[in-house]
Amino acid sequence: MQARLEFLKTALAPKLVKHLVSAAKVLDGGELPLATRELVNIRASQINGCSGCLDMHTKDAAHAGETTTRLNLVACWREATVFTEAERAALELTEQGCRLADGSGVTDEAWAAAARHYDDEQLVALVTQIALINAFNRLNVLTRQPAGDYTPGQVAGH
Repeated sequence: MQARLEFLKTALAPKLVKHLVSAAKVLDGGELPLATRELVNIRASQINGCSGCLDMHTKDAAHAGETTTRLNLVACWREATVFTEAERAALELTEQGCRLADGSGVTDEAWAAAARHYDDEQLVALVTQIALINAFNRLNVLTRQPAGDYTPGQVAGH
């Protein structure tokens, strides 16, 4: 695959990405578990067709100790038995947050399920994680950034 644009070789893009990565770093060490954040990143990237983010987040999650079984089953999390109820709520909110254009928005049921498992600070982190990964997905997909060469930890905080 050929990139449409050498995005990070422009003058503007590195400045923009630096701020997005800084926003993501605010979530580091917070109360939303890293495993949940990575599951959100992976599921959103699957939905949005972002190979670059899938490459990054599956490798980073595995490097952080996530199991192959869970990584392989993110796409069909509803049928898998390896996710907690809290993770399921986060994945449902992620799916609905990625598919806003489908017309139903985020349902009250999805929000209530997430609110049963996460306090207000964690919900802020969860919603922010969903928004940030969607931004990164769109930048990569629009400019057709290739995937496959990512090394775990290469982009700290994202």
